[in-house]
Amino acid sequence: MNLAEAKTLGRKFPDRKRRGRGPGSGNGKTAGKGHKGAKARSGWSRRIGWEGGQMPLYRRLPKRGFNNKNFAKVYTVINVSDLDAFDAGAVVDLAAVLEKGLASQAKHSKLFKILGDGEVTKAVTVKVDALTASARAKIEKAGGTVELIEKRVMRPKFVAKDGSRKTPGKPRIRRGNGKAALNPSEDV
Repeated sequence: MNLAEAKTLGRKFPDRKRRGRGPGSGNGKTAGKGHKGAKARSGWSRRIGWEGGQMPLYRRLPKRGFNNKNFAKVYTVINVSDLDAFDAGAVVDLAAVLEKGLASQAKHSKLFKILGDGEVTKAVTVKVDALTASARAKIEKAGGTVELIEKRVMRPKFVAKDGSRKTPGKPRIRRGNGKAALNPSEDV
């Protein structure tokens, strides 16, 4: 036993390489860092995706397609069993749920949804954007009522006079010399 082992108090740690302590340490000369280059210098750290100056993979791959993240509906969600935290006859909406601390509002979420897990014993009035069929049945069975919040529906820009929805087609592009494309009836 030596003094270094006595200081560990029985705990086991991997032996640390004491770099840059001369040739007697077993890591002499380049101190285990090899010859030159960025990795041999002090302060070097490779960021994620760095490929030594080569164009990294995430920039070589094409960026195509649609991502629904910006348009997805994000709900603040609770279960039916959480409604027992309210008094009978209370009105339960998103503001009341957040005030009670039953849910933390999801980022950018202004929508409120109730799932059907658990049981509810108190009759409460619930104002929600969405709920499951089992949640509605349990709330109404306990004597409560459900009010769905009406959302304004965006109408499409192209609505025919008869009310049917139509989407515009692509404009037809005629190929050829400019004269023929502008007036196809004339002889060229």
